[in-house]
Amino acid sequence: MSFKKNILVTGANGQLGLCFKDFTDLYPEFNLHFASREQVSLSDTEAISALIDANDISVIINCAAYTAVDKAEEDRDAALEINGFAVGRLAEVCKTKSIKLVHFSTDYVFNGTASEPYQPNDETNPVNFYGETKLQGERSIREVNTDALIIRTSWVYSPYGKNFVKTMKFLMESRPEISVVSDQVGCPTYAADLAKAVLDILSNYPEANGIYHYCNQGIISWYEFASAVKEIFNSACIVNPIPTTSYPTPAARPAYSALDTEAIQSDFNLQIPEWKESLKNCLFKM
Repeated sequence: MSFKKNILVTGANGQLGLCFKDFTDLYPEFNLHFASREQVSLSDTEAISALIDANDISVIINCAAYTAVDKAEEDRDAALEINGFAVGRLAEVCKTKSIKLVHFSTDYVFNGTASEPYQPNDETNPVNFYGETKLQGERSIREVNTDALIIRTSWVYSPYGKNFVKTMKFLMESRPEISVVSDQVGCPTYAADLAKAVLDILSNYPEANGIYHYCNQGIISWYEFASAVKEIFNSACIVNPIPTTSYPTPAARPAYSALDTEAIQSDFNLQIPEWKESLKNCLFKM
């Protein structure tokens, strides 16, 4: 009889969680179990412990997060609880039960003043409160569970939920002209690529731990990202570049947040797709 590892994916109805669902049948060595925010709160450690025991869970992939960057500036208690303190308690549960924890963080832990891609050990200094909560989550995990795997990612999109690509597609279908910020630079991440990479790591390197970066290959601006969506859809919508000063938001954004992915590629033998190819793959599913 073959042994299947039971994996619990929290935040199952978010875009990353839904991408993990798409791989349910493609990794026969895993039984993937999914828990949405409605089914179990990340703050409810008793409910999570019960889920672990009932399903003989050996890995938790935590996709649950507070992701409203601008709203976090006012809704600070909720953002800090979900992104910061609750994941620390989750890490404690995992350590106590000898369970692997995989958690996702963000490029927004950096201040954006770099001129080359950020490496995992570079100094962190968030420019918005959302970034602060995600950094607190990293610290809360590392304080109690050094066996956890933390993956920072950036500009995540998919066919699911709310994200930049879906918003651009909608606007291009409904407006003759749009304006997009051109002086914020980073790396898009197709959530399906990220989900597959995590499952590949768990399959081939089950003891993986530490902080890594994952995003698709290539560094672009939001304007270039939108222009690629326009090109792939052959849209007649005009896309205009504008500076950040012309599009003020409650939360500041780092001007440069590209992530260096060399470590995750070399340590786990991953081939990361180029951003435009992954964008095409995603758009063809919409």
